[in-house]
Amino acid sequence: MAMSDSPATSIAPLRPHAERKAPDGPVVCVVMDGVGIGKPDAVDGDAVALARTPTLDWLRGLPSGTSLRAHGTAVGMPSDKDMGNSEVGHNALGAGRVFDQGAALVERAVNSGSLYAGEVWRWLLDGVRESGEALHFMGLLSDGNIHSHIDHLLAMLRQAASEGVKQARVHVLTDGRDVPGRSTLEYIDRLEATLAELNAEAGVDYRIASGGGRMLITMDRYEAEWAMVERGWKTHVRGEARKFASARQAVETLYAEDENVDDQYLPAFVVADEGGVGDPVGPIRDGASVVFFNFRGDRALEITRAFEEGEGFAGFERGPVPKVRYAGMMQYDGDLALPTRFLVDPPAIASSMGELLAAAGKRQLAIAETHKYGHVTYFWNGNRSEPFAPELERYVEIPSQLVGLDERPWMRAAEVTDRLITEVDAAARAGAPLDFVRINYANGDMIGHTGALGPTIMAVEAVDLCLGRLVAATRRVGGVLVVTADHGNADQMFDGAGDARRVRTSHTLNPVPLAIFDPRESTGGPVLTGPGSAEAGLANVASTCLELLGFAAPEGYAPSLLRR
Repeated sequence: MAMSDSPATSIAPLRPHAERKAPDGPVVCVVMDGVGIGKPDAVDGDAVALARTPTLDWLRGLPSGTSLRAHGTAVGMPSDKDMGNSEVGHNALGAGRVFDQGAALVERAVNSGSLYAGEVWRWLLDGVRESGEALHFMGLLSDGNIHSHIDHLLAMLRQAASEGVKQARVHVLTDGRDVPGRSTLEYIDRLEATLAELNAEAGVDYRIASGGGRMLITMDRYEAEWAMVERGWKTHVRGEARKFASARQAVETLYAEDENVDDQYLPAFVVADEGGVGDPVGPIRDGASVVFFNFRGDRALEITRAFEEGEGFAGFERGPVPKVRYAGMMQYDGDLALPTRFLVDPPAIASSMGELLAAAGKRQLAIAETHKYGHVTYFWNGNRSEPFAPELERYVEIPSQLVGLDERPWMRAAEVTDRLITEVDAAARAGAPLDFVRINYANGDMIGHTGALGPTIMAVEAVDLCLGRLVAATRRVGGVLVVTADHGNADQMFDGAGDARRVRTSHTLNPVPLAIFDPRESTGGPVLTGPGSAEAGLANVASTCLELLGFAAPEGYAPSLLRR
């Protein structure tokens, strides 16, 4: 299928399908977040295969049961070695096309040098030349390529040194989620080697200033826990955290103190002078320039708001806010225009499925718990937060619980299902029945990221229970149920074998399921055709759903998988 890296052209309005008719009830598209199809020879670490999933098994046995590509170039990543993720997965599901995503766009801008020729890079460097303050880089330190990539950071540090920036500080967020759980020392050592090289060869003062785990500080999303961002603000901006002589010493000490902690939950730390007992080496002060080098927006938006919003900011008490020049790697929210300045333009996605349905007068519902609410709204709509037609669209967020995820692997799946069924019934009673529903179950992804096999099995089983309820509701209202996933995660909980086996907390490269239950069909669902599973990807789902709604697949969209 075609991939685009240019501004999206508008797609023509939807046309009726020559043969297919919409069902009496809504078409419901279910995204089982992080529930992929594991490899047959790795079942012992496959929480999906180990879980009791009678409904999912039945769905996959229907004539429509197949698999879809959900990683690499199939979702706009630079190569097929790159994992998919929820952001790009929902972009592809909602847009019906594959667009080059943040990882590919930033890689191209860095390699071509266009990033450094841009006005924003020049503005950042001019600021610290005038003030004499440091250029600060803040972001996720790994090569997971989901939120960021260490290579982008190292390239910018080298460029800054070559352009005469004398002082730089790096605030590292440790990963352990998109990469192995205790791998952060590999990335710290790579970073420290580059800093030492630049300090020696260019005569600059470049150092790591602070750090902490991505799930404990700074990288909250959807306003689930502003306290995370507050901890990050105190660490990075004020230099208020436990002191160490170096980032390596901090990580080694924290590992030794808690044998169960992995990188995503490392406590905050700062690097201090005088062997770790003096002043922090890198608080962010007036006159500094700050680059948040994550390219993915959901976990970068709140810290951006903390830097950019004025007196009306209500996330937490910031104290004195330093007057800095702030830029993101990309713009994290186009509707809010945040950040105001950014280094690489995000993909432009027009005529998403939601926009086309709104233009056609169809009523839509998007529903998920907080952890994935932005995925069925912002990302599904081509990076747009607000409805296209508020009178036709309803967005429902079920608040997530602020507890240890592996302690409640069922999360809010039941409550999300309750609300969906209530909304469908209420709309029908009001004489304004819903036409299309999109729902995300966060369990397989969020619990899969903990690396705990037992709770992840329970998470998958919780989703399956909810699928059973949706199958029954679909029969009752005469709708159609489309079940898929945005990427793999729970399907591979370990890497390696034997003595080399280790817990895996990141996404996988595995395909994801697709199944369609249509009670109008005597066999339970339609027969699929078109691209085989080796070629079909998440982008094909949009045209498939539109045809189920009685519309012809739009020209320019990836083709429908329904047999013609």
